[in-house]
This record gives sequence, C-alpha cells and structure tokens, in this order.
Amino acid sequence: MDLLWSNLRIPVEEDVLLTTTMARKLKVPEPSISGLRFLRRSLDARKKPHLVFVYTIQFALDVPRPEGNRILARTPGLKEVSNEVPILWPKPTKTLAYRPVVIGAGPAGYFAALTLARKGYSPLVLERGDSVEDRTRKVQDFWDTGTLDTESNVQFGEGGAGTFSDGKLTTRIQDRRISEVLETFVKHGAPAEIQYLAKPHIGTDILKDVVKRMRQEIVSLGGEVRFKAKVTGLKTSLGRLSKVIVNGEEEIPTEVAILAVGHSARDVYRYLYEMNLTLEKKSFAIGLRVEHPQALINMSQYGVEEHPHVGPADYQLTYKDVRTGRGAYAFCMCPGGKVVAAASEEGGVVTNGMSGYARDTKIANSAIVVTVGADDFPTQHPLAGLEFQKNWEHKAFRAGGSNYKAPAQRVVDFLERRVTDRFDLIPTYTPGIEPYNLHEVLPDAVGGVLERALRVFNGKIKGFTGETATLTGIETRTSSPIRIVRNTQGESLNVTGLYPAGEGAGYAGGITSAAVDGIRIAEFIMAQYANI
Repeated sequence: MDLLWSNLRIPVEEDVLLTTTMARKLKVPEPSISGLRFLRRSLDARKKPHLVFVYTIQFALDVPRPEGNRILARTPGLKEVSNEVPILWPKPTKTLAYRPVVIGAGPAGYFAALTLARKGYSPLVLERGDSVEDRTRKVQDFWDTGTLDTESNVQFGEGGAGTFSDGKLTTRIQDRRISEVLETFVKHGAPAEIQYLAKPHIGTDILKDVVKRMRQEIVSLGGEVRFKAKVTGLKTSLGRLSKVIVNGEEEIPTEVAILAVGHSARDVYRYLYEMNLTLEKKSFAIGLRVEHPQALINMSQYGVEEHPHVGPADYQLTYKDVRTGRGAYAFCMCPGGKVVAAASEEGGVVTNGMSGYARDTKIANSAIVVTVGADDFPTQHPLAGLEFQKNWEHKAFRAGGSNYKAPAQRVVDFLERRVTDRFDLIPTYTPGIEPYNLHEVLPDAVGGVLERALRVFNGKIKGFTGETATLTGIETRTSSPIRIVRNTQGESLNVTGLYPAGEGAGYAGGITSAAVDGIRIAEFIMAQYANI
C-alpha cells in the first residue's frame, strides 16, 4: 500500500529513529515500512524546550490488505495515495524560425531556459553580469574595498539576487511546479531536505555551485549562456518582437524572448517605458536590517540558547499600525547570517541579509520593513516607485560617508532618536558602518511605524529592542516597484512575443515563486510554438 501520513508528530530527539517510531505507532514490524518520501517537516515549539517535528510522509506499507484497512481506520492523518491524472498539453500551432531568447540568468530565467532546453528548444540566455564564479570575486571585492561593479554585483549576474541571500525557498504560493523546482535544485547539488522542510533553504555557499550546474545542463542540452551580454533594447515589427539588441550594437533576431531581468534592472524599466509598454506602479516595502545574537532568538523560540537537534531559530513578525493603516513585518530573516552590501548603482546604499547552509555566524538578522505605495511616491508616473527607492538609497549613501559604508544605530537609540555612541553588537555589514540617526534616511511615516512595530515585537521576542540589537540601513529592494502588465498567455500587452517573467516583472516574490513563473512562461511558449 502507498500511504500518506499527515501531522505525524515526532519528538526531535527521536528523529533519528523515525522508522522505528512509525512502526511502533502503526503496530507493524519495522521492515514492513519502506520508501519514505518526506513531503514536509515543520517544527512545533509551543511547549519549549520540548520540541516536536511535524511530518507529512509518503511511504509504502507491506501488509495484507485487510490489516492495512484496519490501520487506516484507526490512525488519524493516514490515507491511501491516489494516482495523479497526467497533464495533457495542447499541440503547438506554429514553429519558431529562431531560437528563443531568455534575458536574465536568475531563477525565473534559468528555470525557463532549462524547461525549454529539456524539450529541445536550444534557448539563448543573455546575462548582463558575470558567471557566478567571476561574480563572487567581484562581490567580495566590493564588500572588502567598496569598489562596485555596476554590472556584476549582489543584484546582477548569474543566479540573480537570491544567490547572495540565504537561498530561501519558502513561498506562499500553491503550484504544481514547486516540486519540480525543488527536485531540480536537488539534482544539481542542493540538500535533499529542501523537498520537505517547511522553511527550506540552500545557503549561499551551496547555491553558487547549484547555479553553475544548472548552466552546464542548459548548455549540454543545446542551449547557450552568454555573460556580459546586456540587452540594451528591443526591436519590433508590426507590434511583434523581431530583435534583441545586446551591448548597444549586436542585433539578435528572435520571435520570442523571456524578460526575466530581476527587480533592480532600472535601465530596462526605462527603455520599456520609452517603448510604450504598459507598466504599473506597484507597492513594496522599505526599512532597516536588525541584528541580534542568535542565542537570544533561540532562547525566545526554543527555550534554550542552543538546541542540539535543531538549527538556529528564525521568526516571523507582523504588525498593523492603527494610526496609518500601514503594515510592518520581518522580511528575509537569516538565522546565523550577516548583513551585506547589495548596491547595484553608484551613489546608493542597499542592505540585504545572507547566510550559508550551516547558518553558523551566531548572529541573526532580518529586514524590518514597512509597506509603501503610490501615495508615497513623488508623482503618478509609472516609474515613480523606482525614483522613490533611489532617493532613499542616495540619502543612506551620504549618511554613511559616501563610500558605501552604511548608517547604523542601536535599536534603543533609534527609539530615542539619538546617534549611537557605542555598539554592544557590532553590525556585520561590510564595507563598514557609520553611526547615524536612521530616522533621517527614512520617510517620516515609515520611521514612526518602525518605532511602534519594534516595541510590539519586543513583547513577542524578549530583548528584541535590547542593548545588543542593532539596525543598519537602508533596505529597499524587497520587491519590484513596477509590474510589466501581461495577458493571460504571459505576453506583454504591447509586444507580441515578449514574455515578462519573475520578480522583476512583478509576478513573483522570491526564488521559488520566480522559478515557478519561469517554468510557467516556458510552458506558454511551448504550447504555442514548436521548436526549430
């Protein structure tokens, strides 16, 4: 019998004896259980320090049918697995004259390209930045010296912005393609546990190699990946895409291009606006990075400063401000991580969080951000959100000394609106920090909401606003400030054959949802066009 067991609760200390515990609960011999497939594992810490893993597991049970029926009847959460109905795709009605082009090598671009390559479409991937190997060296040089390469940095280059974050794969979307995304990551070197953990992450250190192996598969299947190939314009004929322009001079003919450029490609937004593509302003969030000793977060969440059977604790915090109606929340929480410089343009400071697979820095960090929208932007122009972001990034740059150092402040000083004269916990941001009153690099409404949110969060996590808590600013790249409007088949409303995809197009919010959107767009193309 193939069975699915939901809400299977196992004390964390017994996790290494999982099959033994399952056999005891089912009252069957242990050898009758085989083929365990973990679909989900979350942590229940409500009775800390007694922690429990909560599993959803698919497995085979080798018992006679009558006994299996009795086991099903008496075991809550246990059911027999039904066969899935295969998806039948329509046959394409057109044939491509040129290979499809994928603009951008982030999760949306690479998963779109890999989907196409596996079906014989031989895509051409154009990435403005460097390969992940060269990009890593340039990012480290920026962190060490403040020397920024505006085409190869935390935002631009192979793997996209998520490569220099936590490799977080948590998503709120429900989509059949998620399992395909996770399986693909595992095939290329990610830990198998990402397929079942409630909050999966790969880690920056491992994700770099995963991205490289994905590129190698695309190439092995007949695709091509070109770096330092910045798409600087598009050409159309009678409303249809005809060419993409690379590095201002090379023209590549194509009928189909996937635009997966990420949320920081401001130059792309500008030339799309000049082409009269339909763009919409989109709300996003801005705020600051907060850091705490990881032991403080562990104590709050687990009841101990370090637990031998689980990794460092994370948290999810939300706040609704009654004065303004704005929401504040923790975003991109990185247990055992550090805060990094994530600028992609000269003259701006941008913060982000990052951690490796081991999450072993002993420091927890998270963005604490506040929603902003059209009413906050300086004009009603479709690109007004972009200019709003830039304005506050430039203020943070000047506050840090105009050398990519970031303004920083203890939380207790932020709440009192005074400049910090000493740090109990030195902020981890490199190239370095300068003490500053962070209210001066935030819109007044945002700073006020953050103050009230931090006080509320302190009631949920003791010490959240304590002496060791520090803030670094500014966090602005939470999501795209623009949506490139597309039709129900994934195409731009204005240019036939142009398919906006992923986070930069305004249709995703993280690695997994961007990857899913990339696959979806590839499916739209394959449903309409046969390969060359």
